[in-house]
Amino acid sequence: MFRKLTEEDFAVLRGPFESERQSPTLMGAALFLSIFLQGLLWYLEYHFMDYTTYPNAKEIVTYHFWFTAVLIVLSLIYSVPAVFNRSQKIQYLIVILVSQNFGAVSEYILGVFLLAEGYYERPEVMLNTFTNVTLFFGALIFIVTFVRFYLLLAKGEFRKGSKRDFFRGDLEAGIKSNLSSIIVGSTGLVFIIQFLARNVQEIDLDLIMSVVLPILLFFTMMFVLPEQLVILFCKYRFKSFNYDKNGYLLSKELDAEGKLNHGN
Repeated sequence: MFRKLTEEDFAVLRGPFESERQSPTLMGAALFLSIFLQGLLWYLEYHFMDYTTYPNAKEIVTYHFWFTAVLIVLSLIYSVPAVFNRSQKIQYLIVILVSQNFGAVSEYILGVFLLAEGYYERPEVMLNTFTNVTLFFGALIFIVTFVRFYLLLAKGEFRKGSKRDFFRGDLEAGIKSNLSSIIVGSTGLVFIIQFLARNVQEIDLDLIMSVVLPILLFFTMMFVLPEQLVILFCKYRFKSFNYDKNGYLLSKELDAEGKLNHGN
């Protein structure tokens, strides 16, 4: 469905590349640093595996180990300039996978492991219900955000000179435009609080920090994922979302010799 849209419809999404916040060099550095963060979060999963009563915890940690190990190797490879300068699209895909791995997958696993460690009255019923409902809300946030994103693109809200171009960093405008996703996420938060109140003897700061915040971060990453995927689509479809071998952002316009100009 995105094939019907033109390059101008995605112009605002090019901003992070114009400012070089998402240049291959910076993303390469981020991938290198993520190696340690991914390893640390997996180690925490392994540590709490022995204390949690979450079903199939050992299998979950084992599968996630191999997934994380592959991402760590790829992160190391694509943090090398000689590699990422030739494969910017693959590098961005790996950045998405890595960010979702430690921001969504690891955090969610740690959250449910810590919940199962001691904050419950009916282990199996509670854990299955909690997992199913929170994953449902996560998927719903992704779907609602993705549909909203497409509708905004179709309306030209991401064209240069649009209101979104001028107010992209404005908090109030951001809240209004993402209201549907915020409502879904808030509903999920209400469920979490009510569910814990019914099944946990005492809700304290430790419970909030170890269970509620990781699940909220999981919701946040589901909210971010649609934009990450759309930008990845743009990098594959449009040359202007990529950099040349000298580190200059490619332009949509051609110069007199038929070569791509450098962006500002």
